[in-house]
Amino acid sequence: MNNIDFIEMMEPTPKLLSKRCKIIAFLIRIILQFSIYPVSTIIWYYYGWFIGVLTLLLGFVIVGIIRSKLRNDSIPVKQREYNYNDQGIATWYTAKQFCYPEEIKR
Repeated sequence: MNNIDFIEMMEPTPKLLSKRCKIIAFLIRIILQFSIYPVSTIIWYYYGWFIGVLTLLLGFVIVGIIRSKLRNDSIPVKQREYNYNDQGIATWYTAKQFCYPEEIKR
């Protein structure tokens, strides 16, 4: 008897069709990538450079936790071992949480 191992098909990253979904994904991506820098700069301006640097480091940890939570909530279980950038995580999350099936192209 032949044992043939089949590679399970991966779900491709969804393509967002509606403008609303694209804007939501873009905003999530910008927040994940750049939100800690202006916050740390404002904290540095008001409280000093030491607190600003600590805020920046704490921000990296907090955004990493948020990124991990979004990734685990939206990407299928069999595909979580692969690396995804912020745009991929934002697209998956937006497609699963905010968009209707007719607004997504697979």
